[in-house]
Amino acid sequence: MKQSSPKQHELNVNLLRKTLPDAPGVYSFVDLSGRVIYVGKAKNLRKRVLSYFRPKPEPSSKTGRMMKKADGLDFILTSTEQEAFILESSLIKRFMPRYNIILRDDKQYPCLRLDINEPFPRLGIVRKIKKDGARYFGPFSSANSMRSTKRVIDRVFKLRKCKSQRLQHRERPCLNFQMNRCLAPCSHEIPEEKYNEIVQQVRLFLDGRNRELIARLKNDMDKTAAHLDFEVAAGIRDQINALVKTVERQHVVSSRLEDQDVIGLAQNGELHQVVLLFIRRGYLRGTRGFLFKDRSALTSEVMEAFLKQYYSREVFIPQNILVSESIKDLISISTWLCDLADRKIVIHRPQRGEKKKLVAMAMANAENLLIAHHETQREDLMSSAKFILGLNRTPRHIEGLDISNLQGGMAVGTVVSFVEGIPHRQGYRNYRMKMSSGIDDYGMMAEVVQRRMAKGGLPDLFLVDGGKGHLAVVRRVIDREMSLLSKNGLAMDSKKVFPIPEVISIAKPDEHRQEQRDKIYIPGRKNPLMLKADHPVLLLMMRIRDEAHRRAVSYHRRLRKKTFTRSDLDAIPGIGKKKKRQLLLHFNGIEAISKATIEDLKQVPGISHVLAEIIFSHFRERG
Repeated sequence: MKQSSPKQHELNVNLLRKTLPDAPGVYSFVDLSGRVIYVGKAKNLRKRVLSYFRPKPEPSSKTGRMMKKADGLDFILTSTEQEAFILESSLIKRFMPRYNIILRDDKQYPCLRLDINEPFPRLGIVRKIKKDGARYFGPFSSANSMRSTKRVIDRVFKLRKCKSQRLQHRERPCLNFQMNRCLAPCSHEIPEEKYNEIVQQVRLFLDGRNRELIARLKNDMDKTAAHLDFEVAAGIRDQINALVKTVERQHVVSSRLEDQDVIGLAQNGELHQVVLLFIRRGYLRGTRGFLFKDRSALTSEVMEAFLKQYYSREVFIPQNILVSESIKDLISISTWLCDLADRKIVIHRPQRGEKKKLVAMAMANAENLLIAHHETQREDLMSSAKFILGLNRTPRHIEGLDISNLQGGMAVGTVVSFVEGIPHRQGYRNYRMKMSSGIDDYGMMAEVVQRRMAKGGLPDLFLVDGGKGHLAVVRRVIDREMSLLSKNGLAMDSKKVFPIPEVISIAKPDEHRQEQRDKIYIPGRKNPLMLKADHPVLLLMMRIRDEAHRRAVSYHRRLRKKTFTRSDLDAIPGIGKKKKRQLLLHFNGIEAISKATIEDLKQVPGISHVLAEIIFSHFRERG
């Protein structure tokens, strides 16, 4: 029997130690508003809940973040750990807690049902498996594959199609009999014993024992032909040919003619892809994919959550379940599944042999699905960018522009390239400003664009770091350069080489105006485009802008370092590569060397008193 606990235990460790029982049950953490944020089950409630408090989890981990939000605890006692599994699954479906790994695909896969207890069984389609004595075949990975199998059975074996569960007698057979698709037991056209023989053939077919079935039919065909009943023999021959074609299409993946579920898991960042292979009687009958999104979850946690949530949904549970990840709670989950299926269920992570190859197949399918998911996401993102930014074509190739200078001196510009939303390092470019002088952001940006366009192979979109002024300057340069190309006859003949790139700019929020989001400026639009802070298109543009800025600053620092070391140390007589290196290592930079006294300089190996005076005088003369 289940017993409810007092509500809202405060998260006081001493109080929890006194009130939590040493018994199985389900616990749930709640936040300040009383919303359930995590549900878990435990064989021993006291030990499991107290483990959240010792040792303290990392604040950045999922458990650490959850404990920061947790303000109270509820728990429910259960008689057994298996009851706790069932209750945990029910509460997760009900509350959808934020910090649980949740299987959001709640589809019940179709199965074929054959009630062998009926006098004239029929084959039906169901989505829930019940303990009613009927035989269930499946699950099928899709409704199409299930209907395809049923069409073969209807054509070959001709079981009754009546929708009523019990057979109703008719004076005349239905249209299916006239179309040779039904044996019409409703009109007593076939004895019950003969009908049951055909039902046994259907069971052999659905069990995957096709070779045994074909051998039986060939034997029946030979006997019928021996009695000169050639019309019946021809009908059996047609059955055999249809079954042979079906068997040829099936994929044998296991020499052991047994039912297995093979579960493979692949991870890429915050995405976890689970693939489930349905193997029935050694044949691969279908596959299904499940996608989880949780950056901080371990693969073992995802696998355990999948097992508990998937098999709690009235699905067929095969005797063997092969998994690609080790599971901490293996014994408890196995016992729970045995209770659900009323027979022994084995969960195994194979290390070698045929079963290891099956798991590798499932993992390869999971990895391919992740790749396809990322490709689809990128395609959707590019299409979304075209629509939201009002572009004429999909921006598959975007280049970000930025400049960097120190009080107008040693100015540089950079171009970063992104193709399909991914950095394309071969397209990165650095420029040292030649035409612009002083603090002239517009002039330097114009120079970067002009020099970039001279290279050809232009992108679909230029992204400028700046506001309306920067956007207008770049737009003018693009129009001017394309006009020159047109006059020279290049733009008309080489549109693929010199496409007319579009341009937008992105500016950071103005703190004086209390702005909180980045702004995107688009030509022809008076006000900037303000997207939500987590909008994928805005995040992509910010990523390109930040990459261009990082590249510009990095290039500028590199040039400054080269210039300073060359002009200040290489100009001193008696300072070679070795002494320069020792000075820089000792003082950790040119600035410290310029401020060092003669006594400090003499501490460096190889620096004599005379050389120390020369270095000291050099920097004092330069101020």
